[in-house]
Amino acid sequence: MAIELAPLPLPASADPTKFTDFGREVKGVKPGSLTPELFEEIKDALYKHDALLFRNADLTPEQQYALTKAFDPQSESYGHGNNKTESTKKSILHPDLKTIPHVPQVQLIGNGTVYNHEGLAEAMLKHPSHTTFHKTRVSLEDEANGVTRFYRWHIDAALYDLSPPKVTTLYGLKVPQGPTQVCRYDDGTGDELPVPLGTTAFVSGKTMFDILPNDLKSLAVRTKVKYAPHPYVWMAPSHAMPTGLGIETEGLELPLEELPPWEEGKRKILPMTWKNPVTGNLHFQVHPCGVAELLIDPLPAGASREGALYPDGAKITDLGEVRSLLYKMQRPAIAPPLVYPHDWHEKDLVLFHNRGVLHSVVGAFTKDQVRAFHQCNLAASDDPAGPTEEDVKKYA
Repeated sequence: MAIELAPLPLPASADPTKFTDFGREVKGVKPGSLTPELFEEIKDALYKHDALLFRNADLTPEQQYALTKAFDPQSESYGHGNNKTESTKKSILHPDLKTIPHVPQVQLIGNGTVYNHEGLAEAMLKHPSHTTFHKTRVSLEDEANGVTRFYRWHIDAALYDLSPPKVTTLYGLKVPQGPTQVCRYDDGTGDELPVPLGTTAFVSGKTMFDILPNDLKSLAVRTKVKYAPHPYVWMAPSHAMPTGLGIETEGLELPLEELPPWEEGKRKILPMTWKNPVTGNLHFQVHPCGVAELLIDPLPAGASREGALYPDGAKITDLGEVRSLLYKMQRPAIAPPLVYPHDWHEKDLVLFHNRGVLHSVVGAFTKDQVRAFHQCNLAASDDPAGPTEEDVKKYA
């Protein structure tokens, strides 16, 4: 039996020409009990389409962990380390995640207080809000009228010691309904996006790379990104930009000597573009908030130097310069027509290719709006592959 795939329901704001390959709904399949043959079809579809939706799925934490692990059988621990986010009080992730006791690779996320849930007698959940992380915030009046922002565009990854997960699974257990909100970019462009309450917004890393002009494509295939040690602790005192796409450069990052113990050899240095293992496409995959340095290779022999950026290579360590360059490269891909804001329903299961997309929490809930999701991703058994020598020659 072959799986049945249907296009995702795109909102009116989306440019359908940019979503011809992105996202599919999988029908007629129970994701908690896939045969090996069906799983291989699901795996192939995920890498080709980057996000898969299963409606009305019944899934236990054990099944969700098993499904996530099947994409990388050698993986074992949660993407940030089992229980690591709770034990690291200074981490910006600390308030957002509660570990399921009997399946520590699965996290409970959401909003409000949840009782007697999978071994947790009482779990107080807090939906991340831009009001606690951005340098500026929407006014209380605007917020009351449904204006909101992207919280933080990111990849699910510890970005220190552990390798970025290949896949994240998100399962909606309790999904409060409410009026549509307006996600405002507040960056001087006037951009805004109507979004369902509590949406998860996705953008394609492939599209992020494909729409770059040639000089920035050349730079992207020649660049590696070096992340700060313990980046979520490092960035915790800082403030984000109003688009949620990176950090304002104010010198507020925690000094390296004040971080938990760290080793230089465990800092992650990853390609700026990651190669899709099925399609061979390049995806621009950078978590802009945690980046400390950019390491740029020189142009390959024989490449034209006309109009090339950093033709002789460079090591950029100035945070302002690093962030400005990344923002220039990433901001076009979060324009409203390129964003897929998922409209969650209870028992929705979304699998997304964590090495092929960026995503963001969006919106805000009141304290009495209870929302409960199970999230699972696993630190991978290897680091992502970057561009091949042929890719560099092609784009440089």
